[in-house]
Amino acid sequence: MQKHLFFEKKMLLQLARQSLENCVKGFDPLHVDEKMLTPALLQKGASFVTLTISGQLRGCIGSLEPYQALYQDVCEHAIAAALHDYRFSPVRPSELPRILVEVSYLTLPKTLIYQDPQDLLNLLQPGQDGVILRDGSRRATFLPQVWSQIPSKEEFLDHLCAKMGEPSKLWKLKHLDVEIYGVEEFHEGGEN
Repeated sequence: MQKHLFFEKKMLLQLARQSLENCVKGFDPLHVDEKMLTPALLQKGASFVTLTISGQLRGCIGSLEPYQALYQDVCEHAIAAALHDYRFSPVRPSELPRILVEVSYLTLPKTLIYQDPQDLLNLLQPGQDGVILRDGSRRATFLPQVWSQIPSKEEFLDHLCAKMGEPSKLWKLKHLDVEIYGVEEFHEGGEN
């Protein structure tokens, strides 16, 4: 998706909001007439949907690689963020008016080749890079937006290791597989 596609961003936010409302209120899943969508929304795309209330995280679920049409990906992740984020209880209908929906459209992840922990720190670009850490079958990611809450590169990696279920300093002790990606983020009420 290109930065100037205002219509697509607006449509994705509307689809995410309607999917969220339908699932929380117990209505049937949203039916989308694909003839009404642009080619960009029908192409495979990877997204994360983040729900916040007063700036506090309320749910966030997504995919790192495209496997379905972008509009379907956003609808699916809006529902999952509301009902299936293990960190939170399911969203209640009374919370809906206070929830802000944010969609992040991801670029394809690229392997980051680094020599040692210091080299890894030097290569990371806070605020720009989404980061995926892998250790065998375990993996975890933070979107680039997380840098605003954890601006220290070392702390960012520490928290990401902990999210993966590993000791926070694992990135210093062992060479992990690291991938980076970018996002185009847009949210309700934004001038995107």
